[in-house]
Amino acid sequence: MFASLFAYKAWANAQMLEAMAAIDGDRHAEQRRKAIRVMNHTFVVDRIFAAHLLGEPHPYTATNTEETPELPALTASIRASDAWLVGYARDLPVERMDERIRFRFTDGKAGEMSHAEMLQHLIVHGAYHRGAVGQILDALSLPRPADTINVYLHAAEPSRREHGSVA
Repeated sequence: MFASLFAYKAWANAQMLEAMAAIDGDRHAEQRRKAIRVMNHTFVVDRIFAAHLLGEPHPYTATNTEETPELPALTASIRASDAWLVGYARDLPVERMDERIRFRFTDGKAGEMSHAEMLQHLIVHGAYHRGAVGQILDALSLPRPADTINVYLHAAEPSRREHGSVA
């Protein structure tokens, strides 16, 4: 299930990043910056939790970077991170899902979550923040991508649409 959810997350992120490219940086510089910062935050949190999942240190002292990346660089970083998360979720043995990991949050406080809880957090966290970026797109009258698992599943597996009418 997590492998499918992370494939959906990668698809939804790609759709959102593509939609964000339509934000005119000259006319709407602050909205573009805000959208990029929100997506950068999700990227940073993904990388922090990837380090926690592996029991490794990470370089982050906060849940966002001081500098705002350019959209093409952020897009490449998110794509690479999403590919890693898909592979990790696919390859993690089921018997390790409930295994708890102790770690420190960026504020220095201790935490403990299972692999499954961390993976679930990343799915929900990303969806929440893509919704915030969708609100920015809405305010600018720009198209918002469909960010739902059912749209993804039918795009990824078009044969799901070939079963005709259902009673």
